[in-house]
Amino acid sequence: MEPVLNRYQRAKIRIREKKSQWKGFFYNAGDLVAFMGRFFKEVWRPPYEVREVLYQCYLVGYKSTFLIGLTGFIMGVVLTIQTRPSMAAFGAISLIPGMVSVSVIREIGPVITAIICAGKVGSRMGAELGSMRVTEQIDAMEVSAINPYRYLVVTRVLATTLMVPLLAIFADAIALLGGYIAMNIHDATTVHHFFIVAMAHLEFIDIFPAIVKTFFFGFVVGIIGCYKGYNASRGTESVGIAANSAVVAASLGVFIIDLIAAQITDLL
Repeated sequence: MEPVLNRYQRAKIRIREKKSQWKGFFYNAGDLVAFMGRFFKEVWRPPYEVREVLYQCYLVGYKSTFLIGLTGFIMGVVLTIQTRPSMAAFGAISLIPGMVSVSVIREIGPVITAIICAGKVGSRMGAELGSMRVTEQIDAMEVSAINPYRYLVVTRVLATTLMVPLLAIFADAIALLGGYIAMNIHDATTVHHFFIVAMAHLEFIDIFPAIVKTFFFGFVVGIIGCYKGYNASRGTESVGIAANSAVVAASLGVFIIDLIAAQITDLL
């Protein structure tokens, strides 16, 4: 029979497990920083994989436009419908376009776009590179004197860094269109008047930080998705683990960057 552990022994085992978890967390964080540092070194070295970057931009950008557009439209419609009763109670219905534009462009549009890309693009990169690692395709590229990091990682990270800002701008525009349609359910207004009022409430401090942080969102989604897949362990189940952990870590990274960006914007 197995010996019965007393309370003190069980507590020691729990402490040891927590220490190993924290140790593994810091090890992974250090590996991710080194992975990022390698990206900044490889991105400037020729030859440049321009064709692969364009292909990845096509996969990240064009293949995501319908989902991003649909989400942005629903976001604008729901935001307008939900806030209209409160604005009507204060007689401020004319301020709805400005409220929608500031809310969407400054915060909701970039974050929701990045989260969708983390789920759609980050998981695809994690699963794709993870399967290549498991089937030893990456090892074969290294043996063939091909730099797999430059071809597989740099191209994908560049694609997400460039395309997520464009997708966020596209989502903002569709969200404003959805807000206009939702506003016309109760209050008749023209497209020209709606967008004039919406743009009148926007300032440089609303637009510029929102666009800048989307570049960081795209970089985080790409680098974490590639890191999880590129460093997947052996075994088929590691592909699913890489895809799942890529989504979770990238989403958390997006929220952390958004928190930092909000603090910096508040200081400006």
